[in-house]
Amino acid sequence: MLAESRRHPGGPFCIERTGLLRYMARRSEAYFQVLKELFVRSLRFSNRKFRTTKVVLSKGTFQCFADIPGIIRSLGFVKSRAEEGRAPGMASTEGLVPITRDFLSRFYDRYPFEALAPGIAAADSQLREENERMSKHCAEESGNDLILDLSFDSPHKIDENLWKNREQVEEILYLLEKRHWPSTLNGPQMPDKLYKLALELQGLLKFIEDYQSFSSEKIFSMILTYMPQDFRASLIKQQRDRSEKKRQAEVETLLNGGGSIQEKYNLLWKQQMERRKQLVMLGSASGVYKTLIRFLVGVPQVLLDFVQQINDHNGPMEEQRERYGPPLYQLTQLGLHIRIFLTLWWKTFNRDTTAQDSRLDLLEESVKLYSSELKRFLTFLREVFEHSPFLISAEEAGTNGGKTMVNDFKETVISTGKTHEVLLPVDSEGSYVAWEFKLTSGKDVGFSVEYISSNGAKMQMLPYQRYDSHQGNFYSPGVGSYKLVWDNSYSTFYRKTVRYKVDAIPPVADAQKLEDQN
Repeated sequence: MLAESRRHPGGPFCIERTGLLRYMARRSEAYFQVLKELFVRSLRFSNRKFRTTKVVLSKGTFQCFADIPGIIRSLGFVKSRAEEGRAPGMASTEGLVPITRDFLSRFYDRYPFEALAPGIAAADSQLREENERMSKHCAEESGNDLILDLSFDSPHKIDENLWKNREQVEEILYLLEKRHWPSTLNGPQMPDKLYKLALELQGLLKFIEDYQSFSSEKIFSMILTYMPQDFRASLIKQQRDRSEKKRQAEVETLLNGGGSIQEKYNLLWKQQMERRKQLVMLGSASGVYKTLIRFLVGVPQVLLDFVQQINDHNGPMEEQRERYGPPLYQLTQLGLHIRIFLTLWWKTFNRDTTAQDSRLDLLEESVKLYSSELKRFLTFLREVFEHSPFLISAEEAGTNGGKTMVNDFKETVISTGKTHEVLLPVDSEGSYVAWEFKLTSGKDVGFSVEYISSNGAKMQMLPYQRYDSHQGNFYSPGVGSYKLVWDNSYSTFYRKTVRYKVDAIPPVADAQKLEDQN
């Protein structure tokens, strides 16, 4: 390049930008595109027009262009070999293992929950007594035991309790709607108080929903933090977004068809179980994630272990259930008893008119206690959750650590003067083509990727270059196949050993179809 350059009479090299770009176009199309971008950027700081602007470079500066790849890397267009071998934007999991129950036990010792307000037990006891009294009147008229029909034991799981509380709150709000009031309910005081109770419960419902969203996003964000920040994280996001849209459509279809509140929450809990199942599938690379995760070269095994075991019955979160479950179970029962109380009161409203004021006072007190204490509990749990780690050091866990990466690589030995080829079929346009390899013996090996369309046309996707390791991916422009070639034909004395992993990842929609078919 220096030999072909024109020396400026004053000593430094002087090259018109247009001339340099023509030169680079002849030498290398790839370098041309990069330097074109460089010069276009520099024009933003110049008031001169492109045709006349000149760049004056000292001899030392111009000699830097002898290392074009280094300049390109410094501009951020491509990665160095060391960078290529490392998953982009990914937090390190070296030496980390998933949280253990024993660790959480010690961690939770720092976060004791202050006991529920004494009024909770008193209000719950009063509600039970009134419910028994009113239930007898209903049984005399209908023969049905509403308490028995509506009662349930508090679930063991924290999140299932939250769904149950949401359900009870919605049922109470339904009963507090004016159209469901007893026809004889009158006077300015009672309607005004019922409206205020409805507002209080609407705020509580929103509070529970916000906490559930926070918890879900917290775990998902952690997963993405330790995922390679490229197409692999995008795949997980796409799958999650698609699944959530599908679930929302299922709920809307149910409600539009006249589904009850109970049916709605039965469906929502079923969907929550599906989310858990997806986490297990993510961790074990099964189901739809068999189509996705096995392509996620570089995903830390410790992350997959975490998502697989986080919700196990005897896993780490069992410590949270035993430590913080009891006060939540008590609040769940209080919410249930408020709902039963209001249901029975509306049905027996005209039987005992002298008890209306005392029952309204009991309803007010119970709802306010229920709302304030459940909000306090969730605020506390959120603080604990925000500070609780998901991955800890092996020393903290009392283990020797585990595997660091998903490991299903193949290994091949390439003899001197030989090549190793892999033909990768692609059945769907827009599929991701992904690969990763590393030499375990030898200095470097040539590598290239060629696309062969269904009609036999060929296109170079990754030009030949020597690497000691490499990781890459791109969208497939069409259906066909890819030929990945590791070349050791230039070596006379040294054979090379390559550990590699290659695959074609179908678009998320196609991956879901495969799962549905199975």
